[in-house]
Amino acid sequence: MLWPRVHNQRLFTALLVALVALAWVVLLVWGQSPYARFLDHEEIAGVEIGLDGDALALAAVFVAGWTLMTVAMMLPTSLPLVNLFHTMTSRRPDGRRLVALLIAGYLSVWALFGAAAHLADRGVHEAVEQIVWLEENAWVLGAGTLLLAGVYQFTPLKYHCLDKCRSPLSFIMEHWRGSHEHVQALRLGVHHGVFCVGCCWSLMLLIFAVGVGNVGLMLALATVMAVEKNMPWGRRISAPLGLALVAGAFGVLVAAGLGAGRLA
Repeated sequence: MLWPRVHNQRLFTALLVALVALAWVVLLVWGQSPYARFLDHEEIAGVEIGLDGDALALAAVFVAGWTLMTVAMMLPTSLPLVNLFHTMTSRRPDGRRLVALLIAGYLSVWALFGAAAHLADRGVHEAVEQIVWLEENAWVLGAGTLLLAGVYQFTPLKYHCLDKCRSPLSFIMEHWRGSHEHVQALRLGVHHGVFCVGCCWSLMLLIFAVGVGNVGLMLALATVMAVEKNMPWGRRISAPLGLALVAGAFGVLVAAGLGAGRLA
């Protein structure tokens, strides 16, 4: 009786991996196409802020690209929880629907984060346009993003969210009540998405800063986040990663200072 369940679990995992691989392929093709500019927040920020059709359409395209990136980068980091939930609900007639609701809740949180980051970025662009010094020293934004991401690696909130993400069984038992199953499955995905954002938002901002279409950086950060969240020794890389990001911020500062010195 166990063989059908094992086969079903392997098939489910294979389908999830295929979905993630498809997301990467679409992002790669999109990034090499003439429409790659619609993944660039600089391109979208150039449209006047307002409720006109162009601004809303570009924002919608960016959030769609961001969500696709979430499927490619963040869904693999949550495979242990999704697989475990599938195992727990596989004998139910609505098991696949419950898993779909879990994933939908998870992705919706990341989509909302992408939309919020997009709005915040537009505010930053407006501020830069109003402050001449910032416009002439745009490197400050890149250095600030690296510094923020590095410092966050050492905060208690980072480790609290990371511990939640690293304990899928405890997380499901804490948030899955078994009543009103469809609502509970969606809420479970939302709760997991909230802790996942709490764990990884600062690293994802690095992707936002350089553009959603930067596949090389996306692959590197996706690997780092997957190791940090799922490997037994993954927690040990959080501090070294934070130090590397802080060092990168100071590297940008030094490079900017040297460039200014040469111009002088």
